[in-house]
Order: sequence, then C-alpha cells, then structure tokens
Amino acid sequence: MRLPVIVSMGGVNAAGRTSGFQSYRRMIIDLLPEQERQQTLVGLAVMMGLVKAVGDDQYAATGDAETKALLSASEVAERYEEQVMNGTLVRRVERSYFDVDALYWQSSAALQPKSGSDGEPLQFVIASSKLPVQTPEGWEVEPHDEDSVLVTVRGDLDVKLGNVRDFPIKAAGQLPSGFEMAGLYNSRFQPRGLQMALFGATDALRAMGIEWDTVLEHIGPDEVGVYSSSGFGQMDKEGYGGMHQARMKGERVTTKSLVMGVNSMPTDFINAYVLANVGIASSSVAACATFLSNLRHAVSDLQAGKIRVAMVGNSEAPIGPELMDGFGTMGALASDDNMAKTYGVEHVDHRRASRPFGKNCGFTIGESSQYFILMDDALAMELGAPCLGSITDVFVDADGTKKSITAPGPGNHISMAKAVAAASAVVGKDTVREKSFVLAHGSSTPQNRVTESQIFDQVAEAFEIENWPIVAVKAYVGHTIAPASGDQLAVALGSFKYGVLPGIQTIDAVADDVHQARLKLGAEHQKNAPQDLEVAILNSKGFGGNNASAVVLSPDRTAAMLRTRYGDKAMSEYLEKRTASEAASETYLERADRGDYAPIYRFGEDMITESDITITETSVTIQGLANEISLPTNNAYEDMTN
Repeated sequence: MRLPVIVSMGGVNAAGRTSGFQSYRRMIIDLLPEQERQQTLVGLAVMMGLVKAVGDDQYAATGDAETKALLSASEVAERYEEQVMNGTLVRRVERSYFDVDALYWQSSAALQPKSGSDGEPLQFVIASSKLPVQTPEGWEVEPHDEDSVLVTVRGDLDVKLGNVRDFPIKAAGQLPSGFEMAGLYNSRFQPRGLQMALFGATDALRAMGIEWDTVLEHIGPDEVGVYSSSGFGQMDKEGYGGMHQARMKGERVTTKSLVMGVNSMPTDFINAYVLANVGIASSSVAACATFLSNLRHAVSDLQAGKIRVAMVGNSEAPIGPELMDGFGTMGALASDDNMAKTYGVEHVDHRRASRPFGKNCGFTIGESSQYFILMDDALAMELGAPCLGSITDVFVDADGTKKSITAPGPGNHISMAKAVAAASAVVGKDTVREKSFVLAHGSSTPQNRVTESQIFDQVAEAFEIENWPIVAVKAYVGHTIAPASGDQLAVALGSFKYGVLPGIQTIDAVADDVHQARLKLGAEHQKNAPQDLEVAILNSKGFGGNNASAVVLSPDRTAAMLRTRYGDKAMSEYLEKRTASEAASETYLERADRGDYAPIYRFGEDMITESDITITETSVTIQGLANEISLPTNNAYEDMTN
C-alpha cells in the first residue's frame, strides 16, 4: 500500500502562519530558544502590520510618528512583544469584526395613539413609492400631495426600530490583529473565508520547496486531488450573509452572493486560481470533523493510486453575529455572564475563554485556514520532497440511534480504538504505549470534557497505555469548526520537531469530573526529546455524530519506513535531493517572515478552450499541460463480465 507522506503545510489561525511552525511556536513561545523566540515575535509583528521589512535585519515601524530610525530584529522583538502577545490567540472580539458592545439589531414595537387624544387614530405621511404592495389591515390610505399619501391607522402600528444591544459572547480566536489578506492581492471583494483559503493553499505550496510545474512534470494532470471545504459556507456579506440579509435591509441580492457562499468554494478557488487543477475536486462536510473527513478521502485515494498528490484542508471564517448568535442560543458558546458565574469573577478574562478539560461553560469560536500537501511515498522519494510526517489511517464512525442529534454516542469509542489498534499494527504496541500522544477535540464544554476523556481513558486501558499525553489546541485558537483538526495536525507536526506538547494554559486545574486515571494533561507544557514522540492520534467529535480519528507518524518514523521499503541507496539519493527542496523551502519561509506571502491568484490566466483539448480512445491531451491524461482501458470487473 502506498504511504501518504506530508510534504508541506500552510495556512493561518489565531496563533499566526502555519508554515515554518510559526503558529505552533507562538503557542510554546515561553520555552523557545532566544533566537527562535525572536524570529516568532518579529514574523508576527510584520504580519500584524506593526513593522515593515526594508532590508536585511532592518525594519521600519508603521504608524509610529516618533520612530524614524530603522529597527533591528532584536529591537522589534523587544519593542512589540506585548502587542504581538496580546494581538494573537483567543481574545476579545475586535471591532473590525463587529461591535460586541453595541451590535445593531431591529427591535419590535407597537406604536399607539397619544394618551388623551380622544380616540384619534395614528396618522403619518409616507412617499407613495414606499407603500407596501399589500395594504396592511387597519390602514386607510388617501392622497396627500403628488408624491405622498396620508395613512390613517386604526389600532396599534407594529414597527421595527433600529437599535443596538450588548452581545453576550465577546471572545473569539481571531487571526493576528491587523493582518488583512484583502490588500495582498486583487481580492475583488471576496468573502473572508475564500481569501483565507487562497492564503493557506499558497503558503503550503511555496513552503514545499518544489515548483508546482516540476511536480506536474512527473505525474498525470488528473493525478492531483484537492480535498477541501468550509463547514458553514461563507457567511459574511460577500457570501450567504449578504444574500440572506439583502431583502430584509431593503437592498437587492447581488449576483455573486449565492455562488461565493457555497461551502465547496474553497476547493473551487484553489483548483481554479492556485493549482490550475484538472484532477479530483472533493468537498466533504462533517461538522467539526470536516478536516478529518476530507483527509480520509485524500488518504484513501493516495493509497489506492487514484492520485499521486493531494492538497487537503479547510477554511472557515465564522466570527460574526449570525453564527455566534446561533451557537450562543444553543448554549454552546461561553458567554460573559456564564463565565462570570462559572468562575466566580466579576471581570471576565477573554484570553482564557476556551478551557478544554478544565472547569468550563462552553466553547469559543475561532477562524482558521489549514492546508497540507500529501504525496504517495514513491513520488516523494522521486522528487526529494520534504518529509514532515505521514498519515497511515483515518477512521470515521457514526453514533447510531440517538435521542438528541447533538449528543455523543459510541462512534468516537470506535474510531479511537481503531486508530490506536491500527497504529499498534504499524509501529508496534510498545511504541504506541511509550511514544504516542493525543490531539483531543477538547471543545471546552462540560459534556465534552467528561465524554471525550472517558473515551481516552477506556482506550488507554484496553491498550495498556499509562500517562497518555493529551493536547487541547482549542485553548489557544478556539474552535475553528471545519479546519479544527487541521489546527491539531499542525501542532502534531510541530511537536514532532520540537518535542514540546503544548499545555492547556487557560485552565487552573483539570476538572474533577474528567477521567484521567491513565491520562496526562494539565496547564504545563510537556517537554520531551523529539525522538520520543513518534505517533500522534488526532481526534474529532462533531455535531450529529461525526466522529473521526487519524494516525500521524513522525518524520523519523516515516523515514525509517521509507528506508525499509526502498533501501539505503535509494534513501541516500532521496536525502541528497531533499536538501535542495528544504533549502528552497527555507528561502520562502524567510521571505514569509518578512511579509512576502501574497496569495497566488491566477484569475483568468492560461484558460483552457475547446481547441486546446484532443481526445482519443486512450487519452486526453490538453495543450499547455506537461503530460496527457490516460483513459481507463482495463475491465476492473473482468470476473463478472464475458
């Protein structure tokens, strides 16, 4: 079976950029060596627009009238550390999203005649063109002048008044403050989620260190798959939000709102504007398990040889009053009032709103774009592609009969048990017992902390695992819905490299009702030698019974498997070729830290017309593409046909 190797990653969430482990480094910044700590702070300061790179180790402050002199990297890190730290991770919703203290809404009211008016009805003048098509009951309409009419109302007049209200949920995992993708390319008023998808896919593509055209020279044009989506579609005003709100606001629906809102659009944008892909386009939606659902399809197609390269990921921009109001009404989000009551405080610390496995009262929503490039092992070896790790299995299991569609069931017990069993079969039981860790769903709800920890504890007992390390990424970036397990995968790969499992630093202590007889979790980072971490289990529990668990192997364990399959000579040749791709990747990462990461956006470029396509019985040739597409000629059902 072909092994899906992770050759690159890219994207952005509340902790920063995915490539080069920037977002992971932000999470463990207190344990980083000084040089990497400084690099992280400077890269984020550039992303946040606090400084601009103007030369080697030279930065100019932006918006600072008092500072005209150029700053060195160390000076940038020292001066802007507090702003960078406060402007990343989960925090109070910034006004660039919406005003949580004065959110616009329409309140209902009934206007009545003035008391003491001797029973006189309400009267008002309105432009004739503004009259309702159907005259409301109780209205009498008569001419007033050429352009208006006099309306007499018998009884009360129901109206909607423009108003503001205090929004009860004030925390979210927002992208770094000041980071705006729209100005990086000709975004054409695209929804935020699609801007993020272009950014994430581009970041992953460039971080690979191999030109995309070079990859296509080694494979068929249809041997590429993009597996991506958003969970809720694009809900801002450029997408579904604008379509849903337009008529109620007295405006017209624009032609693009419906198209831009579709939740498969991140896939379509990447295919059309980043990769120019003519291969597989696949968009799965599985609530909070959406990333792992897409990953399962990609891994399956790679293992079966249907594709040679996959780009897998999701983009979600759910920070807005509509979605947050919906989750809040369900009681799923941590509101300020509930946090104050739960924690016994007068003033809520929004930085600590997301508290997986601690005393908590609801999850905190976040936004993220996470994309990973996978290749089958033969192609990775041939190209000398970087190796960040590999994916051996992804398991998805439903919950069966349920009383409540949002309640948990047995599906996650099954998917977790399968994942650990599959990992044990590949790397051995001892390795899983001693060198594995879990990236928990860890949503920060009272129900999740009990049910998910019980699953982990029971699975650990079945496989004789003691002190199983548990990581909860949502403490840092919030619950990003579709890409949530993409956030987990990025942290898993960072943990393999640095050996540090991020602690749940937003909690004071693990809650009393958490099952932890065989688990190891808490506020402190868990430090290990990188070689002591070889297996990561990603876990996701989604609304409706969407449970998924995946097995991720470390770069070292992956390399050992490649050496076993291909031999020492082939491995030496691969490592030699890989030096070049890693150097090219490092060059991009240095540029990205200095703000050079504008998304690829091939709008209208190199369009394929009918005259460019040649079709025979055995192939399709497209002018401009390196290789032809072979048509199926073998009968896969030969044993069933004459």
